[in-house]
Amino acid sequence: MRVIAKKTLKNCWIQYSDCEQQLKTWYQEASESKWKSSADIKRLYPSASILADNRVVFNIKGNTYRLVVRINYDYSMVWIRFIGTHTQYDKIDATKI
Repeated sequence: MRVIAKKTLKNCWIQYSDCEQQLKTWYQEASESKWKSSADIKRLYPSASILADNRVVFNIKGNTYRLVVRINYDYSMVWIRFIGTHTQYDKIDATKI
């Protein structure tokens, strides 16, 4: 999968250094994956939440942080839509961001 944009993740781990390794690991795993459906994601990330419009919410660092992505399975692309603390996540609408 092509993940757009790693810079968003980097900005997060600069601000919150305790999640750097988890975000780097997620990026590597996502980049090496060949997800064709949400079922493929659930096999690797059972706690991921599948939302409408091909959006997925990943729990990072024991659910301290939330990562929202939108996926185009046909083109193997993952767009990072949001990364932040669980409290920040509670203030957004993950289906629209």
